[in-house]
Amino acid sequence: MLSLPNILTLSRIVAVPLLVAFLWWPSWRFGFGVAFGLYCLMGITDYFDGYLARAQGTVSKLGVFLDPIADKIMVAAVILMLVGTRHDDVAAITGVHIIAALVILLREIAVSGLREFLAGLQVSLPVSRLAKWKTTLQLVSLGGLILSGALPAEAWIKVASLASLWGAAALTIVTGWDYLRVGLKHMD
Repeated sequence: MLSLPNILTLSRIVAVPLLVAFLWWPSWRFGFGVAFGLYCLMGITDYFDGYLARAQGTVSKLGVFLDPIADKIMVAAVILMLVGTRHDDVAAITGVHIIAALVILLREIAVSGLREFLAGLQVSLPVSRLAKWKTTLQLVSLGGLILSGALPAEAWIKVASLASLWGAAALTIVTGWDYLRVGLKHMD
């Protein structure tokens, strides 16, 4: 149960309050810089927990359960903090960009509910390759927005990150629909 991959996954969950603390004050550039470093470290552990579990043959039910939860907690916390800052001059998700963030959050909730429903029927809903690309684009876009808070003079970072956020939202819709289509086959 306390294998290295599971410890890495748990460390991501435990690090979320610290990440939120560094994002709390939108004008604290140093805090956003530290948050970016922590966010990158959390992203690296996301990659390595799965890689190590497969490479060592230590894939566990706990890890399969916790990994997507850790991802969702991290993404939701960052989105909420970036929407909550509400300052256009920093790493904020404002205006029409809130729609992209909302699409991502709603899909995460819907797919989690679908997975729970299908688990009761003992039906697995494996993560698709496109969903992994969605997650990657999502993580890159949110990381870029955090970085833009540390480097506000580099406006291109925020522009590229918001474009990536919309790309992630588009993939979110496509993968959410794919999962829903599979799930509908098992509903009365």
